[in-house]
Amino acid sequence: MIKLTNVDKYVDSKFQRIFILKGLDLEINQGEFVSVMGPSGSGKSTLLNILGMLDKPSAGEYFFFDEPVHKFSERKTSDLHKNHIGFIFQAYHLIDELTVYENIETPLLYKGVKGKERASMVAEMLDRFRMVAKKDLFPEQLSGGQQQLVGVARAIVGNPKLLLADEPTGNLHSEQGLEIMEIFKGLNKEGMSIIQVTHSEKNAEFGSRIVRLEDGMIISGDI
Repeated sequence: MIKLTNVDKYVDSKFQRIFILKGLDLEINQGEFVSVMGPSGSGKSTLLNILGMLDKPSAGEYFFFDEPVHKFSERKTSDLHKNHIGFIFQAYHLIDELTVYENIETPLLYKGVKGKERASMVAEMLDRFRMVAKKDLFPEQLSGGQQQLVGVARAIVGNPKLLLADEPTGNLHSEQGLEIMEIFKGLNKEGMSIIQVTHSEKNAEFGSRIVRLEDGMIISGDI
C-alpha cells in the first residue's frame, strides 16, 4: 500500500542543510497496524505528515497504492488525501465554531457526499461513539477524551483506506487512552490500515509492527 524509497526531508539554512528525515526506506502493507516510535525530534511527526500528504519529501519517492505521490501536483495530492486518508491529531484540531455533528460532517462536505447520505454516515458515527446526546455541543463544552472521540469519528466517517494518528492519546488519562486504542484495534480488524505515532510502549503493542526512528533514520522495524 505504501512504499517510501530513500526519502529525505531537510531544511536549508545559509550555511548548512539540516536533515529531519534521512534515507528512509519503508513499506507498509494494506491491513497493517504500524506503531512509529522514537525520541522527541527523531522525525516521527514529519514522517506521518509525509505519509498523510500534508507535507512533501525533499527527495526520494513515495508510492501510495502504486501511485507516485512525489510526482503529483498539489491538487492531485490533496484529492488523494481527501478521499483515502483519515488523520487524528494530538491536539484534536476540532473547529471551535462548529458543533460535534458539524465537525464530524466536515470531511464528507469536502468529498461532496450528498445530504441524505451524509446525515446517515454522521448518525452512524454519533451512535458508534455514544455521542448522540452531545451532537449539538461545541468542542469547548466537551472533555479532552470526548474531543478526541469526535476527532476519531471525523477521521473515519468517510471510511478511509489509511488512518494516521499522531500521539492520539497524549492528552488523555489512561482509561480514555485505552478506549481510543481499543477503537483502533477494532477498526484494524475491520480492515482499516493504521499508522500511529506514540511514545507509549503499551499503546505501540496494539500494533502488529513497531518502526523505530532515531535522528531521522529508521533503526528497526522497516521490514
